[in-house]
Amino acid sequence: MPKFVIEREIEGAGKLSGDDLQGISQKSCCVLEELGPKVQWLHSYVTDDKIYCVYIAPDAESVKKHADMGGFPANSISQVRTIIDPTTSE
Repeated sequence: MPKFVIEREIEGAGKLSGDDLQGISQKSCCVLEELGPKVQWLHSYVTDDKIYCVYIAPDAESVKKHADMGGFPANSISQVRTIIDPTTSE
């Protein structure tokens, strides 16, 4: 199943409280339950003004549907083509 990175522009994301992040996470999980098991949220990285989310989904349209249903921005959705790490150099 393809993996996607979603860039969400959210001004002040890095200053969101733990309660705010919990609420966002709960909303995301509720939407994922509605969509079924083919769309999975793996994790997210929160920076100052963006959140980068990693999802597994059959296609980009499924990821966009999750964003639309949850009321989340999805400023870009990019399919991961490969993963590299330090062991790639060996």
